[in-house]
Amino acid sequence: MNFSRDTKLDELAARVEAGARLSFEDGVALFQTDDLPALGRLADSVRRRLHGRVTYYNVNRHFNPTNVCYADCKFCGFFRTPREADAYTHNIEDSLALAGEAVREGATELHIVGGLNTKLPFSYFTDLLSSLKAAYPQLHLKAWTMVELDHFARFYKMSDEDVIEKLKAAGMDSCPGGGAEIFREPTRSLVCAHKTDGGRWLELSGKVHAAGLKTNATMLYGHIESVEDRVDHLVRLREQQERSGGFQCFIPLAFYPPGTQLSHLPGPTGVDSLKTMAVSRLMLDNFPHIKSYWVMLGKRLAQVALHYGANDLDGTITEGGELTESYSVEAGGEVKMSKQEIVALIEDAGLEAVERDTLYNPVQRAVATI
Repeated sequence: MNFSRDTKLDELAARVEAGARLSFEDGVALFQTDDLPALGRLADSVRRRLHGRVTYYNVNRHFNPTNVCYADCKFCGFFRTPREADAYTHNIEDSLALAGEAVREGATELHIVGGLNTKLPFSYFTDLLSSLKAAYPQLHLKAWTMVELDHFARFYKMSDEDVIEKLKAAGMDSCPGGGAEIFREPTRSLVCAHKTDGGRWLELSGKVHAAGLKTNATMLYGHIESVEDRVDHLVRLREQQERSGGFQCFIPLAFYPPGTQLSHLPGPTGVDSLKTMAVSRLMLDNFPHIKSYWVMLGKRLAQVALHYGANDLDGTITEGGELTESYSVEAGGEVKMSKQEIVALIEDAGLEAVERDTLYNPVQRAVATI
């Protein structure tokens, strides 16, 4: 099938249609094309082959137990030092209250990430999970990134396997995909010098998968990274998926400069975001799902991205996620969307909205009767 006026893109389209795996050089070529509609059609053809018109969303809530962190990442507007006036750590009682609100709003998932706080004992994290699980067993606890797991192992002098097993026993059901940022050096060290390196992030993902838990994966784009950095990131994720097989979903995260140490940068354009979505779908041939994260793309661009390879729009989010708010492109940091609104966005795009749980099982809601 001829997809474009770009002969190289036509060549790559033929390989995609034949089921061939794209190389690093192919990924760079995809980013270099100026035929955005054709690139989108190619990615959409893969998306529809895998999922048809089905587009997933969930009813979830984000929760950040603490914003105290030593990592000092240049792209982050969330972290605080312990002495800052707005530094906080939530106690278990407050955490249970937030989880209760989420359950009453119909949430099936609590997404838990936070800062690297050296003032807390490891028991804070296990007690938090076990208390949440005891009070609300119906909530899936998607908790702690690979960066946090690495911090736990090093700071509390525990093996990776012990950390994972203790958190799993306390109630950790899966892990989010944050902290991946950009793997390639020296770019990673320039934007997050004190954070887990790319190889370690991938290693820990494999260990979580070996423990029987699913995880997601992300890539932060639109800051100082190159196209080659992005493609390297995608290839390394694909290779890790070949080894451990536990990644469910990939989420390209659009960098939002305001409030960060990189506030002088413009952030990605809409064209760049759509290209990144499409290339992600084409390169990550062993990832089942690609997410158009509306919080960072904005609702309208996220809707368009559903035709550029994405088959998931994330969830309702609801307030309570300060880390999410610090990245949000939504006016005033508002990161709440009703279930009705998210369904309408999907259906307006000509697609079928399907509510899912964290593990991509369709959610069947009881029908109210009069």
